[in-house]
Amino acid sequence: MIAGVIGAVLGAWTVYVWRFSERRQETVPKPVTEIPPGAETVLSVLSSSAVIVDSSDTVLQASAPAVAMGLMHNDRLPEPLMDLVHQVRRDGQVRQADLSVGTGRRHTHIHARVAPLTSRLVVVLVDDRTEAQRVDTIRRDFVANVSHELKTPIGALNLLAEAVAEAKDDPEAVVRFAERMQDESERLTRLVQQIIDLSRLQNDTASDDPTVVKVGELVAEATEHSATEAERKEIDIALTVAGDLYVHGDRAQLHAAVSNLVENAVRYSPEGSRVSVSADVDGDSVRIGVADRGIGISTEELDRIFERFYRVDPARARNTGGTGLGLSIVKHVAASHGGTVEVWSEPGSGSTFTLVLPAWRHEMDEEALA
Repeated sequence: MIAGVIGAVLGAWTVYVWRFSERRQETVPKPVTEIPPGAETVLSVLSSSAVIVDSSDTVLQASAPAVAMGLMHNDRLPEPLMDLVHQVRRDGQVRQADLSVGTGRRHTHIHARVAPLTSRLVVVLVDDRTEAQRVDTIRRDFVANVSHELKTPIGALNLLAEAVAEAKDDPEAVVRFAERMQDESERLTRLVQQIIDLSRLQNDTASDDPTVVKVGELVAEATEHSATEAERKEIDIALTVAGDLYVHGDRAQLHAAVSNLVENAVRYSPEGSRVSVSADVDGDSVRIGVADRGIGISTEELDRIFERFYRVDPARARNTGGTGLGLSIVKHVAASHGGTVEVWSEPGSGSTFTLVLPAWRHEMDEEALA
């Protein structure tokens, strides 16, 4: 009897405790991290990539640009950004920094701003500065290279002028030094002109005053530009143009591009060799090719030959008067005219550069084409 009473009491007590615990669990609020109303809308219209991080360092919300940039991995931000988040969480102060994030060879240069959004949330705003940094690096290198390249002929002219003054009583020496001064002056003029041409082409934008250009005439003029040097080196320039070909664009820029290709071919070809210049049509494109039998270019260097001031053989380029800007000009001219530049080369066998441009097919009368 007593045992039954005790059992009933214990059973009732167990039920009571269980129900009490259940009610308590229902009444105790679970910690919920909520994004403030309107925050998502604001973040969606920001130009910066935006990310909201909670107290457990988990990304709760990320804008489309942030996702496209690849900032998150498994709902986590890269370590450099998380360090900023932790600093902001500790003292509530807004922080910003220029960082490099990524793994291996792929790195993104960013400017990050981190600020507290609520007591539990932190907002991270990121701007991709990779392209801006690349352009800034190119600009600094360009200025440094221009300064270096200008010093060479200017210094040579200064020394030669002193030599002429000292050799005033030796007519033969004066003539010899004067000829070298003329060579350096021409080199300086060519370098300055190519710098001016390149500065005009850097944006790869179309010409403000395009015209219809007859390819045969263009190639003939560009070839004539190198005729004197080719004759001096006994190089035969073979010209082949298929039919009436036309392109549309800036005639001066196109002339500069083809002239640079022919000039390079003649400059780097051995004496007594042959340079072939051709122009034909391939579908909707006109292909202007310049082939030489010169020193050729290795596979490792093919990706760099269009960089400003890059030379495959710096010593030889200086001896031949090369500036290292010709192929950069060709590349920009092609881009600004909606075309490309193709290159084939093999060390010891020569090189072939092909300027590919959209063909002009508009029906025009003979007077308009003249």
